[in-house]
Amino acid sequence: MWMVRAGEGGVVVDDFRTGSYVAVGWIEMGDLSPLKTREQFARAVEKAYPEARKMQAAMSVGQIYRFVREIKNGDRVVTYDPGRREYLVGTVAGDYAYRPGESQEFPQKRAVHWNGTVLRDALSVSTRNSLGAIATLFLLPPEAADEIERHLAGSPAPLPPGKETADDETQVDFIYKDVQNKAIEFIKDRITRLEWDEVQELVAGLLRAMGYKTRISPSGPDRGKDIVASPDGFGFESPRIVVEVKHRTGSAMGSQEVRSFLGGRHKDDKGLYVSTGGFSKDARYEAERASIPLTLMDLDDLVRAILEHYEKMDVDSQRLVPLRKIYWPG
Repeated sequence: MWMVRAGEGGVVVDDFRTGSYVAVGWIEMGDLSPLKTREQFARAVEKAYPEARKMQAAMSVGQIYRFVREIKNGDRVVTYDPGRREYLVGTVAGDYAYRPGESQEFPQKRAVHWNGTVLRDALSVSTRNSLGAIATLFLLPPEAADEIERHLAGSPAPLPPGKETADDETQVDFIYKDVQNKAIEFIKDRITRLEWDEVQELVAGLLRAMGYKTRISPSGPDRGKDIVASPDGFGFESPRIVVEVKHRTGSAMGSQEVRSFLGGRHKDDKGLYVSTGGFSKDARYEAERASIPLTLMDLDDLVRAILEHYEKMDVDSQRLVPLRKIYWPG
């Protein structure tokens, strides 16, 4: 069973319904009938969209190839009508055809015989989640396809709005935690690609968002500190936080590096040691018995702190790790 989206927001779903077809765009590629292999599709995408990013082009190749060459007559197809909150389910009834005269926006077509509809509210959370992928065209997981077929055959009543079962709520919570964990890993990926001086600026921006004024040491030989943060910006008022930033992904800081950092500190200093490569067990033990308050911040700690204070960070700091907010049902 294939999902073929009816444009962003389902803008052409009524055309799909009344015209008995599904279609995709990729207007600039023209007639795809002569293309047989993935390599030919890849060259055609590159020619039609020379400015496309590598990943974007690869996704286009996969989706167009599937629409033209992998979908077969007799395959099941589903598309979503967001206005009615229902999925149209049908059977592919024709080979690929290029019809620019019928639709300028969606000229790549396949005939479909629509068999019926399934309400979104009748489906399980896991199936709804699998149907929510952003791709224009994709193959549904077998369990999702089976559930849609069962609903199509039996027409079960949907759950009343707001009456999700405890199992549904558990699944939503699981999906949320999965998305959250993936987001954190992607943020960490972005930080690891920064240069050392950019990570230093990011940490300084974080401290400013927390209410401190910062001074960044000039570049050059390692002076044992990278940032000084304090209420007045000069380090005269307490607390005076001395910060060392090490950006060595995959290289954990050891006890010797921590001792070296502590060696130049004054008795009233507070220490913050940031290492995107983490810390060894001995380094953490060294920090626990330090003569001044010392916090070790690894990459996970840095991401958590950024997420907590991101909205208060200045624009220059946010540009180093640009983030977008999403809202999730509570």
